Parts: sequence; structure tokens; C-alpha cells
Amino acid sequence: MAGALPSSVLFCCDHNSVRSPMAEGLMKKYYGHEVYVQSVGVRNDREIDGFSIAVCAEMDIPLERHRTRSFDEMEDWGDDLSGFDLIVAMSPASLRRAQELTRYYHLEVEYWPVLDPSGLGETREDKLAAYRQARDQIARRLIDRFGPPRRGEEA
Repeated sequence: MAGALPSSVLFCCDHNSVRSPMAEGLMKKYYGHEVYVQSVGVRNDREIDGFSIAVCAEMDIPLERHRTRSFDEMEDWGDDLSGFDLIVAMSPASLRRAQELTRYYHLEVEYWPVLDPSGLGETREDKLAAYRQARDQIARRLIDRFGPPRRGEEA
């Protein structure tokens, strides 16, 4: 059963280069300016993944300008986790970090286990298929959690 849209959501994963940027892009596409959306990683040791860019481009979601950032950088830049209504973690490490950082805040942290496609597939097509699978998992979770896209987009 879909719930109401929060006013702000933070998506997190391990590196902020695959799953969380895809979730941020999908959320913005589906729900527009109704929700403030950001993404972050446990670490910032990679650039945005090219396969993430490619599979999101198939849905007219531009990720090529995404700049990865970590929880630590987010705090250094003055972004306060308590300003988010919901944090969605997509990996066990990001769930632990989000729970650790929010233990004194009254905000919701959800765990959405999403496939990490970064090491899967031998050929380009196999890799793209794995990334599409992760993208589509995220899209289904968004619709299950927040309802149908508000901007006329189909999953």
C-alpha cells in the first residue's frame, strides 16, 4: 500500500555511484518538485558509474552531471540529516551508517535491499541487463512506497 509523499528523501548506498543516484533520478522524474531529493554514499571513492548513466538515459533521466558524495562530505558541507523526513538505505553498510548518524533524530530510516549490479556480467549487454534490473527494482519500490508517478511517467 502506497504511503504519502514525504517532503524530503535521502537515498544512500555504498559509493553514491550506482543505486542511490538512480533512485534520486527516478524519484525526481516520478514525483518532480513535490519532494526534495538527495543521495549520498558511505564512501566517496568513485565517480558516477557509466552503466548507471546509460540505463537511466533510456528513461530520459540525466545522471551524467551527478557528483558523488559521502555522508561525511554532506555533513562538512552543512547538510543536516535531521532535515530529511525519510532516509532510504539500499545496502547493509549504508543502513548501518544512516542508523548510526540518526540515532538522536526522530526520522524514518528504511532499508530497501537493491541488487548491486557493479560486478555482474561479462559482456556489455550482460552488464546493462544487470543495471536495468537494479533500476527497475528501485522503480518498483518507489511506486510501491509512494504511489504511481505524478508526472505522467510509466515505470
